Amino acid sequence: MKIVSFTEANKDFKSVLDTMNDADIVCIKRQNSDDAVVMSLNYYNSLIETLYLLKSPENSAHLAKSIAQYRAGEVKLSSIL
Repeated sequence: MKIVSFTEANKDFKSVLDTMNDADIVCIKRQNSDDAVVMSLNYYNSLIETLYLLKSPENSAHLAKSIAQYRAGEVKLSSIL
């Protein structure tokens, strides 16, 4: 995560945005207010999707089981592929 001051970001906000890629987050530090975070829309959407998938305890457990099976090599390729 890159951290910049509000003054620095305000001088050339375009350059702050231009230096980011899909997985970057820029924290804009402010003196008398809460700090702000800037991220790409793709990264934001990815975070929101992850939160959605993990908010259900049943779905979260199912995903954890699937990841464990994958790591244990218990994966079968689908005939769709």
